[in-house]
Formats: sequence, C-alpha cells, structure tokens
Amino acid sequence: MDSTALANLIWAVALVADLAIKVIALIVIPRDRKPTAAMAWLLLIFLLPFVGILIFLLIGSFRLPKKRRDEQARIDRIIVQRAATQSDVVADPSEWPRSFQRIVEQNQRLTGLPAAAGNSAELFDDYQGSIDAMAIEIDRATTFVHVEFFIVAWDDTTRGFFAAMERAVARGVTVRLLADHVSSKRVAGSKETFAELDRIGVTWAWMLPVMPFKGKWQRPDLRNHRKIVVVDGIVGFVGSQNLIARHYDSPSHMKRGLKWQELVSRVTGPAVASINTVFLSDWLIETGEMLEDEHVVATALERTTGPDALVCQLVPSGPGYDTENNLRLFLSLIYEANERVILTSPYFVPDEAMVYAITSACERGLEVQLFVSEIGDQGLVYHAQRSYYEVLLKAGVRIFLYPAPFILHSKHFSIDDEIAVIGSSNMDIRSFSLNMEISMLVRGRSFVSGMREIEQKYRDAGRELTLEEWHREPAKATFLDGLARLTSALN
Repeated sequence: MDSTALANLIWAVALVADLAIKVIALIVIPRDRKPTAAMAWLLLIFLLPFVGILIFLLIGSFRLPKKRRDEQARIDRIIVQRAATQSDVVADPSEWPRSFQRIVEQNQRLTGLPAAAGNSAELFDDYQGSIDAMAIEIDRATTFVHVEFFIVAWDDTTRGFFAAMERAVARGVTVRLLADHVSSKRVAGSKETFAELDRIGVTWAWMLPVMPFKGKWQRPDLRNHRKIVVVDGIVGFVGSQNLIARHYDSPSHMKRGLKWQELVSRVTGPAVASINTVFLSDWLIETGEMLEDEHVVATALERTTGPDALVCQLVPSGPGYDTENNLRLFLSLIYEANERVILTSPYFVPDEAMVYAITSACERGLEVQLFVSEIGDQGLVYHAQRSYYEVLLKAGVRIFLYPAPFILHSKHFSIDDEIAVIGSSNMDIRSFSLNMEISMLVRGRSFVSGMREIEQKYRDAGRELTLEEWHREPAKATFLDGLARLTSALN
C-alpha cells in the first residue's frame, strides 16, 4: 500500500472512530445524569472526541463501585433497625412547624438517622482553638476515640492533637483514625504523618484508596470530605476544618500568605450517637470491621433540658447514596424559609435547582445573604463561583466578601431564627454529587444566635459586593468565569 492510500485509510478510520464516539456518547452520557452535566460532557467530546472520551473513561462515573454502594445500603438497613429502638430521644414532632417535620422525615428516609432532642452545641471559629478543644476531649477519653478527616497532617498546629492521641493510647484507650487517601497523601510530609500514627499506636485506615494494583479503584476524584471526632460516644465534633495547619502546609499558600478561616461545632447529647454511627459506617466500609463494642446507644447519653436544648439530625451524603441527600436538605430548607436565608460557602458553584431556590427566596421578599471569600485558592472553582454573582445580585442577594489573605472555608447556613446547618459540605456540584459529606441540621434559637454572631464577624471583617461594582469587572475576568462555569458541570 502506497503512502497516499495509507494516509486515506488512516483518515477514514479516524472519521469513523470520531463518528462512533459521538454517537455512543449521545446514547450513554445522558443516562441518569443531570442535563447540565450531560451537555458539558457532550460539548467536550464533540469538540475534542479522543481527548474527551479518555477523560470521560477516567472520571465520567459519578458513582462508587457497586460493591461499595451495596455495602452502604446494607449499613443503612442496620441504622434503620437501630434507630427504631431509640424513639424516646426524638422530640415530640407536634412541637415543630409542619415544614420542619417534613424535612426531618425526608432526611431520615434518605439516611436512616433520626433527629434527636436534648442536645447542646457550641461553635469554634478560632483555628487553633478548635483543634485544642478536640485534644482536651481526647485527654479525657476512657474508652475510645474516633477521628475522621479529609486531610490529616502532623505539623506544628496539630502536634498537640497527636500528643493527646498518644497519651490516650498509653492509657489503654482505643484510638482509630480515617484519612482520605488522595488528599492526605498529597500533603507535604505525609509519610512522616502516618509513620507517627504508627509509632504512637493509632489504628488507622485510608478512605477511598486509589490503589489499582491492589484492586482498590474508583473514580479518583470521588473523595471522603467528612470531618468528625467522637470521644467515648459522649462528645462529638463536626465542621469544616481539617487536621492540618492553617496554610495547609503548602509552600504556595505560605508564599501568598493564605490562611483558612473555619467553623467547628462541639456537640453533646443523643446526636453524638449519630455522629459516631457515620464514623462506624465509614470504618466498616473501609476495613470490613463491625465495631459493635464502640457502637453508642443514643438513649444512654445525657440529655440537655430547658429552652437551650437543641434538636439535631446528622445527614451524611455522597456517591454511596442514590440521592443527593445534602442538596435535598439545603433546597428544602431554603424553600421553607419565611424571613431570611444566610449562606456561607467557600466554594459556591450551585446547580440550577439551587440558583432557583435562592433567587426565589428573594422574590418572596426574604432577606438573603451570601458569604464567600474575596480571593480563591482554586482557580477554576473561584472563577466558576464568580460566574453566578450577577444573577444573584440582580435577584437581590447581598454578597459579602471575606478579605484576603483569608480563605473563608466555613460551611454553614441559617434559616430564619431557629434553624441552621453546619458541616463539611460546600454548596457546589462536587459536594452534592462527588464527595462524601456530613451535615448537621440544628433547630434551636440559642445555636442560631451563636451563628448570627459569627456571621456578623464576617460582615465586620469583609465588605459587600454591589451590582454596580460587579459591572465594572473587566471582560477578561468574566470570560474566564463563564469558561470555568462550563467545566464545573463535568460530574
């Protein structure tokens, strides 16, 4: 075959392959996928067929392997059975607004975890202070300590926490730790971190390990983003903060002077049993160990009484579930709000449903505020987030920018005067679909009052972005915003 015929054959094969890829993509990609995500994938594949299909094969599956999803379903059935025996810690639903009753029912139907009454909670917005508070509780441990973080690092900020774990182990306390594999391995000094855990006797395991040669594989950017500490089943911590220094031990962050601002809640009462259940579920999935001796019965926990007692419900979410539990919770709360919605999210890249919920709240005459960072640590996410500012400002949302060099990493929001949510979940497509998250729904005026104080600190520290200022943004920046918005839908 001469060179011309060979070239023609190669072109013909390439054209057939190009057409086959596009036809198959049109059939396969829209199945069980949101239209925006499907359109983003199809756009990529139609523009760059061979590159696009390779990327899709690598990260196109937004579900965990079937084995893991089946195990999650089995664990959920166990949770439902156990919850049925602890009905006396649930507050009388007749005391709640009907809308709140329905939201609690929805959460329990999706996760198996009930709302529990008689809890107490406090907020920590001091970075070192929250880690020190956890270490203090670990020093009081007598039975077990459960630690679960997206990122774990042994550095100057966390040495006290590690030392507390070491002392606990020396006292005969069982200390278990879960760390997200990809995110913790990427941190400088990760080998030293996990060698230190081995040295002090902590039993630890990776979450969602990406080890294809050991048969452990799923889409590599499906991550466990939860942050949990439980001590003796009596005290629990949930929030946005990872177990690492405020600059994330990153040379580039140090060069820019970046500092993370977080919010963590310390919880006591029956809700701690649910926090512990989420840890035990993750431990079982990752290790195959059912830790019956470290299961906590909610009815055995001391309850707070009086007007400051809180109703709390834990809502785990992620690709192990068939539904986006956190997104459904957030949408339900925003649609049921009557006076105000105040949102805080470091990575705010909402889907279409969330945008409609927020702007509809404005149309109903509600006060709606959004706290975000003035600067970003992730370029694509930062620009995708900015692409929503104009539609929000036009609808009447007040946007407050937390000042550089801080990254406002707190993840929480409040509804009216007695409902709030705090946890690990951002308000972005990644947290809704790809990350395993944990959120805590709280009903109680005292807790919301504390969150109001935190929100006022954000206002005092930052500044409000106006529509007039936004219209002065350069065209280059808004072009990048729109481009990043397209890529954000690739889930």
